[in-house]
Amino acid sequence: MTNLGIIGAGRIGKLHAESISQRLPGACVKLIADPFMNDDTRDWAKKLGIGGCAEDYRELLHDPSIDAVLICSSTDTHAPISLEVIAAGKHVFCEKPVSQDLGEILKVKDALKNSSVKYQVGFNRRFDHNFKAVRTAIEQGQIGTQRTIKITSRDPGPPPISYIETSGGMFMDMTIHDFDMLRYLAGCEADTVFVQAANLVDPAIGTAGDIDTALITITMKNGAIALIDNCREASYGYDQRVEVLGSLGQIATGNDTLSTAVLSTAGGVCAEKPLHFFLERYMDSFVQEMKEFISAIEDDLPVPVGIEDGLQSVLMAMAAQRSLKEGRPVSVEK
Repeated sequence: MTNLGIIGAGRIGKLHAESISQRLPGACVKLIADPFMNDDTRDWAKKLGIGGCAEDYRELLHDPSIDAVLICSSTDTHAPISLEVIAAGKHVFCEKPVSQDLGEILKVKDALKNSSVKYQVGFNRRFDHNFKAVRTAIEQGQIGTQRTIKITSRDPGPPPISYIETSGGMFMDMTIHDFDMLRYLAGCEADTVFVQAANLVDPAIGTAGDIDTALITITMKNGAIALIDNCREASYGYDQRVEVLGSLGQIATGNDTLSTAVLSTAGGVCAEKPLHFFLERYMDSFVQEMKEFISAIEDDLPVPVGIEDGLQSVLMAMAAQRSLKEGRPVSVEK
């Protein structure tokens, strides 16, 4: 049994707590900490069978029974808390991004160099059944040499402006998943990034200093050309698709839906819309990523998504931000 502590009782912290408590019998959430802990959260935790609640996350660090800590707090706390947890000798699962500051990520990377601590970054989409099938086909050589990679990622609606003002921008809070997915599918690093973007969803997003619609062209180290298509709003639901073209063929995956039933009548052809948002679309992937994190701890295996993956995705986001500002292709480099 692996005993876990969770820092952060917001949406993602609660998602992990519920999936672990309900679907991972080999793990136990001993304690959850949040500076805004209240009676409603305590009641929720009690119903899940969580051992205790705290306002100070350092209670987790001082508890010898806790093997690993999930960092699900605000992004600006990820790196500082990571350093404290590593120093305490506990394994770490850190939600993305590790930091919006390159120097802070490098500090975490340095802290892990002479440590036996397992450190996994929360890029859950790698564990999705559709994308894993695409990766497997590529690894088995079924499509030959990669030529183009297309990733479509569109949210059903934009987040609140208050979130956009502190998120680090669309590239850092949304596209970062697609940057990681691109590296995962290509099996190599990115070379250059070129962005074309606009505000086509909500002018208030532009006033807040961000964009809401983007086409991002990336050249990969293996020679493949990639295109990421992002938008903060898709009226028909959460649009998540991938296509990879190679010298021997193509592999693509579409959206998950409630059913695959298609109604065809004289009036037209009708099918289900995509699942509404990430909680519905990626719930199984959240469970699977936690299973593999726990396996890495119990079986002393490398984590499937490590600190270097967290670093490279942020470097790509930074290159995208610079490309947007300067209107030219930008190299991905430290």
